[in-house]
Amino acid sequence: MNIVEKILARASGKSSVAPDDVIFANVDKVMVHDVSGPGVIKVFDKLKKQGISVDKLWDPTKVWVAEDHFVPSAEKVSAENIVKLSNFTKQYGIEKHFKYGMGQYGICHTISHEEAMVMPGEVYVGGDSHTNTTGALGAFACGLGHTDVAYVLLNGKIWFKVPETMYFKLNGKLPDHVMAKDLILKIIGEIGTDGGAYRTMQFGGSGIDEMSVESRLTLCNMTTEAGAKNGIVEPDQKVVDYLSSRGATNFNLVKGDDDAEYSKVFEYEASEMEPTVAKPFSPENISIVREAPNVELDKSYIGSCTGAKYEDLVAAAKILKGRQVKIRTEILPAAISIYKRAMENGLLKIFLDAGVTVGPPTCGACCGAHMGVLAKDEICISTTNRNFPGRMGHVESQTYLASPLVAAASAVTGKITDPRDL
Repeated sequence: MNIVEKILARASGKSSVAPDDVIFANVDKVMVHDVSGPGVIKVFDKLKKQGISVDKLWDPTKVWVAEDHFVPSAEKVSAENIVKLSNFTKQYGIEKHFKYGMGQYGICHTISHEEAMVMPGEVYVGGDSHTNTTGALGAFACGLGHTDVAYVLLNGKIWFKVPETMYFKLNGKLPDHVMAKDLILKIIGEIGTDGGAYRTMQFGGSGIDEMSVESRLTLCNMTTEAGAKNGIVEPDQKVVDYLSSRGATNFNLVKGDDDAEYSKVFEYEASEMEPTVAKPFSPENISIVREAPNVELDKSYIGSCTGAKYEDLVAAAKILKGRQVKIRTEILPAAISIYKRAMENGLLKIFLDAGVTVGPPTCGACCGAHMGVLAKDEICISTTNRNFPGRMGHVESQTYLASPLVAAASAVTGKITDPRDL
C-alpha cells in the first residue's frame, strides 16, 4: 500500500484497503473557522429541532478553531459570527481557539503547522477546501462541508472512498529563482483543474527531499486547485525537526511500501523549471513569466496560506531589500508567529522601507471579502491560490498567480517580472 492507503487502513481498523473501497474512518483532528463554524452551528440547530442530541462533542481535545477569513471583522455579520464561534467553543469545552487580537492566530492552514496541530499519519479534516495543505506533514488531510464536519464533531468518524494516487516525482533541487509555487502551477497547467478529481496527489523524488517543509506545504495547498481529494508528502526528518521545534512529540512516520501502486506517475526535472504565472481566469492557464503578457499591474499581494509562510516572506525580502515598489503592494504574514519572526529578523523594516503596507494575518483579500479587494479592471499579481472571475474582488478584475519571488519582483517594476531580470 501507499502512504494514504496505510493511513486509511489504520483509521478504519482494516489490514489493507485499495482504491474505490468505501470505509468508515476514525478522525484524529478536526478544524473549523469563522466561516465553516457558523455553518456547522446551523447544522447543529437543525439536528436539535429533529430531536437529535448535540449536547456534547466526541472529543473536544481533538477539535481546534481558527479565526481567519473575516478578521479583522469586515462588517456586522462577520463580527456576529466571531461571537457565535466564541460561544460555541465555550459551550463545548474547545480550548484550542486561536482568537484574533489575543496572541497567536492566523490562517487555519498555517496554524495547523505553526502550532503542530496535526501530526504525521493522522486523519485530519477541516471545514475548508485548502485543508489539503497539511498533507505536507505526512497526514491524510482534506476539506469537508458543514454537514460532514458536524457529523465528525459528534461521532469522531466519517466515510471516505479510498482515492487512487497520482505520483509526482521531482528530480534534483529547484534553482534559486524557482519556488514550489512555480512547480505546482506547472503541474496544474499540465493536468488541469480537474486532473486530480477525487484522487490523491503525492509528491516525491530527490527534489521533494531537498525541499523545506514550507515549500512542500505550498505544493499540497494547491492540490485543491487540481480538484484533488488530498495532497501528501511522505514524512522525513525535516518534518520531525519542524514539528519538534514547535513542541510536538510521539511521531508516527507512515511511509508507503516499495511496491505500492500509483494510477499515474509524472516526472519533472528541477533544472528545467521556470518562474511561472497563472493568467486569468484559471490556475491552469499558465505561462512562463518571461512570456507573460506585458500588462501594467495595479497591485502586488503577498499573503494567504499559499504564499505568506516565513520562507515566502524571506524570498520577498531578498527582492525588496534596497528597492522601492512601483505599485500598491501589501504583505500579510499568514500567522502572528510568522509576523513576529519577520519583525525580529528585520523583514518588516525591509518591507516598510520599500514602501510596502504590512497587514495582519487574514484570508480577506484572497477570498475577495475585505482587506484589499480589487476594483473593476484592476490587475493584481498575487501569491494566493485562485484567480477565477471575482475571486479577489470585482468580477471584472484580473489576478495573476505567482510565487513570492515573482510577486515581489513585479511590485518593483509594475509589470510581471522574472526575478532574474531585476
